[in-house]
Amino acid sequence: MRTLPLALIALACLATALPAAAQSAGDWTVALGAHRVDPKSNNGSLAGGTLPLSIGSSTRPTIAVEYLVRDRIGVELLAATPFRHDLDIVGLGRIGSTKHLPPTLSLQYHFAPHARVAPFLGAGLNYTMFFEEETRGALAGAKLALGDSWGLALHAGVDIQAGPGKLRLDARWMDIESDVRLDGALLGRAQIDPLTYGASYVLDL
Repeated sequence: MRTLPLALIALACLATALPAAAQSAGDWTVALGAHRVDPKSNNGSLAGGTLPLSIGSSTRPTIAVEYLVRDRIGVELLAATPFRHDLDIVGLGRIGSTKHLPPTLSLQYHFAPHARVAPFLGAGLNYTMFFEEETRGALAGAKLALGDSWGLALHAGVDIQAGPGKLRLDARWMDIESDVRLDGALLGRAQIDPLTYGASYVLDL
């Protein structure tokens, strides 16, 4: 369920904050974890609105590096191994798949850097690159291509002190739309706009 990670973050943000070590301006952190890209339920229609598109979810390892420009403000770059998504058309079934990489640059504000439970919010820019499209079923043998995307990204999460580092639970919303071409002809536009959520372990560099 897409609402579950946001609910967990909200509950953690309401927890009692206790003293803990914190990063300061000039520090670097790295977050290693795994995240699930969960596209919204309505992904648009192709061929003039006659072919409703459905894009599947995908989970992959992720890495995020953040530089604290001030005690509460950081600049973060998110990267991941390629996500793979199945593509379906309602009534036709599975028609192919694609992979994507979603590097995202965000400016983040940490509300309680000295707390054991430390919520944060961020906003930035996402670039999504699609590649290795494959076709099958009704489109077997055709050449499918999804265009790259630029869009807004919003980030919310909480860091919980755990040993030498912190456990991070977080979620992102990304504005991702892609032109879909079949044998070079524009077939329509995929509206992906996923919620990406997961967990990672944050360490000082």
